[in-house]
Amino acid sequence: MAGAGMAIAVLTSGGDAQGMNAAVRAVTRMGIYVGAKVFLIYEGYEGLVEGGDNIKQANWLSVSNIIQLGGTVIGSARCKAFTTRAGRLQAARNLVEHGITNLCVIGGDGSLTGADIFRSEWGGLLEELVRDGQISEEVARENCRLNIVGLVGSIDNDFCGTDMTIGTDSALHRIMEVIDAITTTAQSHQRTFVLEVMGRHCGYLALVSGLASGADWLFIPESPPEDGWEDLMCERLGETRSRGSRLNIIIIAEGAIDRNGKPISSNYVKDLVVQRLGFDTRVTVLGHVQRGGTPSAFDRVLSSKMGMEAVMALLEATPDTPACVVSLSGNQSVRLPLMECVQVTKDVQKAMDEKRFDEAIQLRGRSFENNWNIYKLLAHQKPAQEKSPFSLAILNVGAPAAGMNAAVRSAVRIGICQGHTVYVVSDGFEGLSKGQIREVGWHDVAGWLGRGGSMLGTKRTLPKTCMEKIVENVRKFSIQGLLVIGGFEAYEGVLQLVEARGQYEELCIVMCVIPATISNNVPGTDFSLGSDTAVNAAMESCDRIKQSASGTKRRVFIVETMGGYCGYLSTVTGIAVGADAAYVYEDPFTIHDLKANVEHLTDKMKTDIQRGLVLRNEKCHEHYTTEFLYNLYSSEGKGIFDCRINVLGHLQQGGAPTPFDRNYGTKLGVKAVLWMSEKLQEAYSKGRTFANSAESACVIGLRKKVVAFSPVTELKKVTDFEHRLPQEQWWLNLRLMLKMLANYQISLTEYISGTMEHVTRRTLSIEKGF
Repeated sequence: MAGAGMAIAVLTSGGDAQGMNAAVRAVTRMGIYVGAKVFLIYEGYEGLVEGGDNIKQANWLSVSNIIQLGGTVIGSARCKAFTTRAGRLQAARNLVEHGITNLCVIGGDGSLTGADIFRSEWGGLLEELVRDGQISEEVARENCRLNIVGLVGSIDNDFCGTDMTIGTDSALHRIMEVIDAITTTAQSHQRTFVLEVMGRHCGYLALVSGLASGADWLFIPESPPEDGWEDLMCERLGETRSRGSRLNIIIIAEGAIDRNGKPISSNYVKDLVVQRLGFDTRVTVLGHVQRGGTPSAFDRVLSSKMGMEAVMALLEATPDTPACVVSLSGNQSVRLPLMECVQVTKDVQKAMDEKRFDEAIQLRGRSFENNWNIYKLLAHQKPAQEKSPFSLAILNVGAPAAGMNAAVRSAVRIGICQGHTVYVVSDGFEGLSKGQIREVGWHDVAGWLGRGGSMLGTKRTLPKTCMEKIVENVRKFSIQGLLVIGGFEAYEGVLQLVEARGQYEELCIVMCVIPATISNNVPGTDFSLGSDTAVNAAMESCDRIKQSASGTKRRVFIVETMGGYCGYLSTVTGIAVGADAAYVYEDPFTIHDLKANVEHLTDKMKTDIQRGLVLRNEKCHEHYTTEFLYNLYSSEGKGIFDCRINVLGHLQQGGAPTPFDRNYGTKLGVKAVLWMSEKLQEAYSKGRTFANSAESACVIGLRKKVVAFSPVTELKKVTDFEHRLPQEQWWLNLRLMLKMLANYQISLTEYISGTMEHVTRRTLSIEKGF
């Protein structure tokens, strides 16, 4: 109970963002977990100034069943009074009355800056309260220091220093749903659509949705179009139509400007297209739809992680620590000095006001710059400088995963840009052995971005069953590069090809694997393509199951997820839906653990929350099957709760890819082909390619923050082939979070706190992955 005697208050301020509730829940539960008193402040800073019923102590159940709700259940308001000293004086008095000296603020940079001003004035405010006789000197001494920690809730992702802010991913989900819906109607009528998305000062939403939808033209405030853009845009839209496309999509951020700082409106763009091209054109302004709806899995997990870290930061604060903001760096939580982040965020705006646009893009961080460069590469076909002597073949292997088509599309297009001959292969290695190989052009992959599954078709066949025929076709089509997009079979298959190089000289070619599987079990990467979509699909199903259980009362659902031996899916889904337990193979459990869980649920049924949700990964235990768990829970819970089973099955392969998977697939396709081109150049001499080093066959993946290429032969040493798993998996750290937030008693010593880092122009320019 490291926090005994502490009082923590949490408030949400400024514009709402999906995921704020998950953060409020995590701060409240983690605070109670460490023994502190936790207060919820309703209506943001307004409630802080008004006090009274707006400040209420919370218990464990106060924040139950809110993780799946959008917006913020404790309310948010813009507050004039708090911007004045008199208002802050009133706020200080209200906090001191409850003995609160730790404040967690969830909001945008304005809200966080306000909190920092409040903190710096705290001593003076207390002195004034003592002078006015409103509090005693003793009370002032006891509450002499205010600690502040911020979480950034903003759908614009406009805060420098964190990779993602709370709500951004969910806003992208809303935008992509709208774009997918509009695409179908636009194709029916051969229309042009101008979509206006939020982002007054920051083009992140417009940029990522443009990249994830393959929009024809994009306007963002950080990079205004060159003078005379009107002619160029109309020419390009006309060209797309003449090549057989039935629609055009133009995405515009609400803060879009031209080189002279003059706003570009969506209606101006529409009128331009109608006058010059005569296309049937419509404008759609997305507005507050983007703030609405249920948070995505990413936002729920991010907010829960940040909320827990915020409590730890308050626990560990000393008089010398600056007010900090908890942020995301790769898949790790870090703490950053609040005012450093605010300063860099202001620098971006200043650079834009002074028309230093290139600098503004750099200050937004490396991944923003990457997005922008890749969008420009793929949006429009630029003829290759010269024809290259190389041919690449692209295939999908294993089970279908969302995002595979996005990766194929960007790989094909970037290959054509480089002047290579690009082939696609149907049905994986089996198709390669049967010669199901065809050359593709730029427009053959148009419209592939938002398609789920695999357009090329995919099979689980491994090369060793048809090696001779594969070699024959590699020779026949003179393939020098092989890009394999798929799951564990893709990695294993490329390993078999590499190991057969000694027998067949034809296999001394450049090979690359893009990990794509909902199980997220390929070594060499933290995230596989398709796992984000799968987690969201599983989460949506579990939300509905929870609703059913809440309605019926005293019911426990046991839900089985896919994933083979890998427990990633069930662990992350478990955090996103607030499950009571998630059984996985990597975290061994015994009958004692099962008994403890049943007792835990029995206790829960005595409270107001009379429902339970337990997830089980399909291969988590040889004998404790889903059926066994159902029987155990049913007999032990007799008279207290009843039990139901739900097997999610192929639902998890999940429909349309999420924005993350479209974006991630697009970038992996580009990076993989650029790397292959480089390796082909190195291995080319006297008119032929010969690549047989370990470095010429790699898995591309995201590790912490960096895109890394790992040779398959190196990865073999760290792979458990029997269970098809990497020997070390980063997400196992998340299991602690799942258990703590479900109220299991675990020692705090296992919790790994984030470190304090700094934000400078240099740190922003470091390659940040995606």
